[in-house]
Amino acid sequence: MRLLLDTCALLWFLRNDAELSETAATAIEDSANEVFVSVVSIWEIAIKASLGKIKAPVGLASGLEQKLAESGFSLLDVSYRHAVGVYSLPKVHTDPFDRLLISQCRAEKLAAVTSDAHWSASEYALRVLW
Repeated sequence: MRLLLDTCALLWFLRNDAELSETAATAIEDSANEVFVSVVSIWEIAIKASLGKIKAPVGLASGLEQKLAESGFSLLDVSYRHAVGVYSLPKVHTDPFDRLLISQCRAEKLAAVTSDAHWSASEYALRVLW
């Protein structure tokens, strides 16, 4: 299975946080699954950390990319198709970061790993693991 971690799932995984569900942790750690982290999540973490809204993971600026690679994660860049896909999304979720991540899931046919119930809306037609 091909998975895209939402930003919270990524942070909880990196922190080995109990907030990450057992189902999500098992799917992320299953070597048969291909796990993606979007640059959208890195951007969201950087913005929110710089504003003091969240605590950035250790090494955000210098070692996060290596940590992601060591975890077997692939980075997913934002393409034109992802960005323009946001336009046609149903207005279920209003967070711009999440809307772009949802568009990426749809465009790349990725299952979403998220605790956010909005992502499970039938209008999005996503497979959501939590």
